[in-house]
Amino acid sequence: MKIGITCYPTYGGSGVVATELGKALAQRGHQIHFISYSLPVRLENIVGDVFFHEVEMSQYPLFDFPLYTDSLASKMIDVAKYHDLDILHVHYAIPHATSAYIAKQILSPTKDIKVITTLHGTDVTLVGLEPSFLPLVKFSIEQSDYVTSVSRFLQMKTYTMYNVEKEIHVIPNFVDINRFKRTENSQFRSRFSSEGEKVIVHVSNFRAVKRVPDVVRIFDIIRKSIPSKLLLVGDGPDRSESERLARELGIFDDIRFLGKQTRLPEILSAADLMLMPSQSESFGLSALEAMSCSVPVVSSSTGGLPELVVHGETGYIAELGDVQRMAKYALELLGDDRKLELFRQNARRRAEKFSEDIIIPQYEKLYEVALNEAGASVDVK
Repeated sequence: MKIGITCYPTYGGSGVVATELGKALAQRGHQIHFISYSLPVRLENIVGDVFFHEVEMSQYPLFDFPLYTDSLASKMIDVAKYHDLDILHVHYAIPHATSAYIAKQILSPTKDIKVITTLHGTDVTLVGLEPSFLPLVKFSIEQSDYVTSVSRFLQMKTYTMYNVEKEIHVIPNFVDINRFKRTENSQFRSRFSSEGEKVIVHVSNFRAVKRVPDVVRIFDIIRKSIPSKLLLVGDGPDRSESERLARELGIFDDIRFLGKQTRLPEILSAADLMLMPSQSESFGLSALEAMSCSVPVVSSSTGGLPELVVHGETGYIAELGDVQRMAKYALELLGDDRKLELFRQNARRRAEKFSEDIIIPQYEKLYEVALNEAGASVDVK
């Protein structure tokens, strides 16, 4: 199949999943065309049947703001027409599903291209609920040929908040378990833990919903009982506040702000525990990648996290904002090496249920149904 994929190319879950999906599909023999305003962050090396088409933004004095929705639709039309695409798979509803709808309508006299929309979270639970956007998001969802969400939580949220009758198929996020696997490298770990301290990690885009300052507060409690270091991977609006809080608590020297990183498997392999106290998390891709590297997760009970983290087996789940409880769970694991090793093994086995080999065929099945039986009901499992 020839598939066009549109996503936000930045360090966010939706862009990561879309990029990894495209790369995996190409390895399975499909031709993949990424359509976005810049190269997706995990598309470092384009090989084989993977192509990138940049959306050009025209600058006219008449326009006060760039018309990205229209520019994206125009690029979708060009790529679909000249590369004979079968499917446009858009990730994140705004504005990608809207642009795909426009492209589909313009192409319809000569080409019946199918539109698959994947909902990832804040496009539905936050952005789409703005009064000016809500009708547009609802319309774009309903006009897509097929719609997927990354968790049952997000599926039910969409049904409830938008009152859509369109069937939403749950296809969870996935991980390359061959790339994200624990590799013991004592020299690499010693860069963070020179005296054998426990290593705790957090990976996010440092937005407010990730509650990174809570990670710092939890770590402050942990280090008072167990010698430990904290690795903060990523960047974003809350980085400065997290640095300020770390200095205020006197623990800045025990925290490494690593910024955006591409060597995630190595970093995760050096960690003993991941903290994810998010306020909103439709799935928790960072948690899945950590678990695939045999890192247990202590998380909040929000969104799709309870669908991934098995309480008392692969980690622990606490109520949102309960810093003391999360610290208590972390100390239970970090203070008991036998228990920690058991949770490591459980985390890896749990992650294997979300491997590419299990999840990618679900997307392929959906594509095949879309092309052969438009509007038909489908069980992607």
